[in-house]
Amino acid sequence: MKKYNFYAGPSILSQYTIDNTAKAIIDFNGSGLSIMEISHRSKEFMAIMKEAADLFKELLDIPTGYSVLFLQGGASLQFAMVPMNYFNKKAAYLDTGEWASKAIKEAKLFGETVVVASSKDLMYSYLPKGWKVPEDADYFHITTNNTIYGTEIKEDIDCKVPLIADMSSDIFSRPLDVSKYALIYGGAQKNLAPAGVTFVIVKDDSLGKVDRVIPTMLSYKIHIEKESMFNTPPCVAVYAALQTLKWYKQMGGIRVMHKRNLEKAEILYNEIQRNKLFKPTVANPEERSIMNVTFVMNDNYKEKENEFLEFSSSKGMVGLKGHRTVGGFRASIYNAMPLDGIKALVEVMKEFEKKV
Repeated sequence: MKKYNFYAGPSILSQYTIDNTAKAIIDFNGSGLSIMEISHRSKEFMAIMKEAADLFKELLDIPTGYSVLFLQGGASLQFAMVPMNYFNKKAAYLDTGEWASKAIKEAKLFGETVVVASSKDLMYSYLPKGWKVPEDADYFHITTNNTIYGTEIKEDIDCKVPLIADMSSDIFSRPLDVSKYALIYGGAQKNLAPAGVTFVIVKDDSLGKVDRVIPTMLSYKIHIEKESMFNTPPCVAVYAALQTLKWYKQMGGIRVMHKRNLEKAEILYNEIQRNKLFKPTVANPEERSIMNVTFVMNDNYKEKENEFLEFSSSKGMVGLKGHRTVGGFRASIYNAMPLDGIKALVEVMKEFEKKV
């Protein structure tokens, strides 16, 4: 039975990425060594790092004056590393979900942190509107995709202060105007690689404006100078990231991925709204994530929730259980999820509807 992986993260990777990484783990480029055991200082691995950074820049059309870093610690370390490098007197944050909230918590350790707006009052089921960013803020931080609650900021915001974005779960899902951002970061385990590597896209001249002494390992400038080699990088995860980047290019680039993602999301949301059993958790279609589709049972079918999870699992639909704070279901349909996976899930939903 064919299985489809809807886990939110670590999540589905392209078969191209899995196959090529698996081969390199056994034998890297015919060297007789595994990618797990070659030196990160070897010319072979240095070439991998350079190619990955270059492909990042090519695929996202990153302007000159930006660096691409491959670090460790996940987005959670970035929650502290961002204010360490950018926070002087005041920071501004948009609170759109659990990960945004965690980033805010870390920023508050550094000083005055202004939450310009929050959607916590309705369990993050919408995107706040009408907020204003203080012009004296050192930076403004957003989390573009809400993996738990299923909302997504789908446009690049115009901002008078340096804009910083956590794009852990929607990087490469749509074209970006990187020039509008001072820094973009994210854990790789959604749309790039297995867990272990963190990507950072940073505008070089946005750094060096804080008064504090920054610990070496937490300084973006140091990592830029050392080309992500200040310490031993997560070599296998970086190699896997390179394979995903190659796959994106082979598929036709980010505009093609975006078109695929829109089609997948439309098919699934249409079925959720058509099917008598289900309803989306995000009311406004424009605010619904095209990466993490969250939905619940309609009120008069609530008792069928576990039954549907068991039924869908028996049909090969893996990882559909919603986050514990929301309940219901979450279909994470990242870039590597094929259209066939969406169609298979829709058929399972229709089949279950007939059973009830």
